[in-house]
Amino acid sequence: MASLHLAVLLLLAFTASSSASWCVCKDGNEASLQKALDYACGAGADCNPIKQTGPCYNPNTVRAHCNYAVNSYFQKKGQAPLACDFAGAATVSASDPSTTGCSYPASAR
Repeated sequence: MASLHLAVLLLLAFTASSSASWCVCKDGNEASLQKALDYACGAGADCNPIKQTGPCYNPNTVRAHCNYAVNSYFQKKGQAPLACDFAGAATVSASDPSTTGCSYPASAR
């Protein structure tokens, strides 16, 4: 019986630690990435960190800013899979896209 409890606890610990996900922009043309970025920022994403004075402004590329914006939107929507589509411009990832000085949220905070 004790081994069953241990197995259940290990399974729960593994499940909890592997549930983090982020939304990132796919490689694509800048116009589609800019459209996803604009939509996310206009629909509730916290885009302050990618403003010129923000900690996630650099690298100053459409793709980097798109990544931050779509992820913020995705997190605010409770990580709903459809909240990370952006007309096919984005996808869910299990890899944390954070960089030095720029932390991507992994929850709605």
